[in-house]
Amino acid sequence: MRRSTAVLCGATVVVAGSLIAVPAQADAQQSAQASSVTWRKCGTDDYPTLQCASVKVPLNYAKPTGRKITLALSRVPHTAQRYQGPLLVNPGGPGGSGLTLAGFVASALPKAVASQYDVIGFDPRGVGKSKPALDCKPGYFNPVRPDSVPGTAAIEKANLKRAKSFATACGTKYKDVLPYINTISAVKDMDSIRKALGASKINYFGYSYGTYLGQVYGKLFPNRVRRLVLDSIVDPDGVWYDANLSQDYAFDARQKALMAWIAKYDSTYKLGTDPAKIEAKWYAMRADLAKTPAGGKVGASELEDIFIPGGYYNGYWPDLAKAFAAYANDKKTAPLVTLYENMAAIDASGDNGYSVYTAVQCRDASWPRDWKQWQKDNWKVYDKAPFMAWNNAWYNAPCAFWPTKPLKPVNVANTKLPPVLLFQATDDAATPYQGGVTVHRLLKHSSLVVEQGGGNHGISLSGNACLDKYLVKYLTDGTVPRGSGVADAVCQKTPDPKPAATASAMSTPAADQPATAPSGAGLHGLLGFRG
Repeated sequence: MRRSTAVLCGATVVVAGSLIAVPAQADAQQSAQASSVTWRKCGTDDYPTLQCASVKVPLNYAKPTGRKITLALSRVPHTAQRYQGPLLVNPGGPGGSGLTLAGFVASALPKAVASQYDVIGFDPRGVGKSKPALDCKPGYFNPVRPDSVPGTAAIEKANLKRAKSFATACGTKYKDVLPYINTISAVKDMDSIRKALGASKINYFGYSYGTYLGQVYGKLFPNRVRRLVLDSIVDPDGVWYDANLSQDYAFDARQKALMAWIAKYDSTYKLGTDPAKIEAKWYAMRADLAKTPAGGKVGASELEDIFIPGGYYNGYWPDLAKAFAAYANDKKTAPLVTLYENMAAIDASGDNGYSVYTAVQCRDASWPRDWKQWQKDNWKVYDKAPFMAWNNAWYNAPCAFWPTKPLKPVNVANTKLPPVLLFQATDDAATPYQGGVTVHRLLKHSSLVVEQGGGNHGISLSGNACLDKYLVKYLTDGTVPRGSGVADAVCQKTPDPKPAATASAMSTPAADQPATAPSGAGLHGLLGFRG
């Protein structure tokens, strides 16, 4: 469903400063070279104009004539007379497929704007339909996993064995590829895509980890950037160990926000009106499932997997609350099992995504190799923010044993870029607010649009007309807001859902489905979880 994003903000929105127009660069249709990409039709019922292609790029850019790998591309072609060039889009991860996102972005933007761009999706190296596609250890997340909280030496030993086995499997299976699965190589791939498209410059729109790709691309290729949109922003100062620790505090806060939301609707869920007591019931449910997994699938770790998406998107809260209440009040396990199967179970695509996630994060930067450091840091977090602390630790633990040597994080500070548009929610858990503030400071010509009180991850094209107004203006003619405070513009968050919300986690949108309501369900079905 196409939504108009040019609606003015309501009276409750506070805007810091005013919009200013920057000189629009020449339209990109005067490209110096022809495209070398051959497109074929691959449209779906939802995105009938979608096209697909592939390009070959060097595995190792230090040896450009050596082994080649293949990147999968998608495109919704421009139809307007005015052509502003390719708009590359990325949903994050690392490990997220961007092929369907091109269709979503092209359909979610106003037609008058989308029609001026070739909206380009791509599967980064190692991902999805790109070749080779990584799958280090199929079934790594099969239930029931050991309890994430290492309350005994035996539990910790079991989790360590799993993490080591995954790192070993990756190093054995992809020894020749693994050193080249990293952010810098992926960014160089983006520039190879630019060249193949015959474009002198690209426009880029990235969510989550996709914002880090944008930051690094801007650093390495500042003269190739025409427009740059970053939504839900990775803090480059935390890549990657510290960033995951910061996430834990933020996700715990979002879990508490869910408990407070449930307390407001005691007439529906019958769990009480005290958020602290409701949270205690949740942890009691977790303890029960650690002993007797629901349906033989949902143990303590899997329960966390089910509720972590609620930290990314509050549209899932009604179904999470319903399943929680069914167990806490009546010991019914079927709703939890259904949620697990629809939201948390990892299929082959998930195995691929996780393989690339670890390959990139473990290679991009140094991680502690002494497990005692992990113990110290994660128990410290757990004492204050227990919800996701150890689940997140084990998700990243293969990096403690990774077989490739780490690179150094990129200093993304930049004075050479044209005006950049940043979006950040104040209560985002996956990429906490500080990341947006940091990148705003580091990118000299950036403008920061803040969703005040918002806790969702991925906020533009997700139902907030105020936010989308700034996106549309920027993609139309380069207009950005300028203010005198930390934020250049502030939008109020969209309301939290009601218990009868239409966006249902029981039927999470598949990757090939468009947005069907302004709740943001369509976007969040594409962004996925874990960044």
